Amino acid sequence: MSLLLEAMGEFVRLEKTPVPDGYGGTETAWNEGATFQAAATYDTSQAARVAAVQGVTSLYTIITPRAVELSYHDVVKRKADNKIFRVTSDSKDKKTPQSAGLDMRVVTAEAYTLPR
Repeated sequence: MSLLLEAMGEFVRLEKTPVPDGYGGTETAWNEGATFQAAATYDTSQAARVAAVQGVTSLYTIITPRAVELSYHDVVKRKADNKIFRVTSDSKDKKTPQSAGLDMRVVTAEAYTLPR
């Protein structure tokens, strides 16, 4: 087993669904969707710290197998600790070619709090 596969854990997509609020309007319910394997790392570099001071929030990198496509603003949850992330890039932009021995896609993400 490769080190990359060992670093991965279970994640789940969160799907946004409008539900009646009882007053004629709607609220947002977040339901768990498909599960997948991924690894999320926090960027602790000096450049990332400077960017954070300037308001940049995309401080996480999420790595998935090529078969998993994440899109801009997808919301995912890491099952191990229930930490929620919102994707801030598109996985179609960064992936290894089919001929590569390393099977991965990469997106940036931010820590996220689910709105109601």
